[in-house]
Amino acid sequence: MDTAVLEQMLDEAFDHAVVHHGYTDYMRDYEVVIHATADPRTGVAPSYLRYLFRYCVEARCETSVPAEIWRVSLDDRLVDHETGVDLDGYVWGVKWHSLYPGARLLPESEAALRWSRALGIDFHEVHLRTDAHNLTLLFSELQVTEIPVGYAPFVTT
Repeated sequence: MDTAVLEQMLDEAFDHAVVHHGYTDYMRDYEVVIHATADPRTGVAPSYLRYLFRYCVEARCETSVPAEIWRVSLDDRLVDHETGVDLDGYVWGVKWHSLYPGARLLPESEAALRWSRALGIDFHEVHLRTDAHNLTLLFSELQVTEIPVGYAPFVTT
């Protein structure tokens, strides 16, 4: 996958709301679901976009919430917006995280180069930063598609 195209796709996700991330139900690819919005004056309708990181050989997720905030955010009432909104601490129940400062491609990634040589296809490393999680993904391709409201990646039939 061309790195310029990849960087453009990642830039388009900047500062939108991450509403879900995790491996797909078949456990090979990693998806990040984003609720993309624009100023209402633009006339651009909000949409849900699925960023599918194909052939994801590594996914790391770490908190970006500092320990002192975690310490005051352990109350289970904070996982629901209605019961947590007036409490001190991080309100987990908002059910989204801002993709800010955004995604950054690491063009000189040794891990991506190692996987590229091992499998014979290009691999990339990207860091996605939100106000609650930092994600590091090693993958080969990125596909972005619009998905319907109510999409539930964790529900199997």
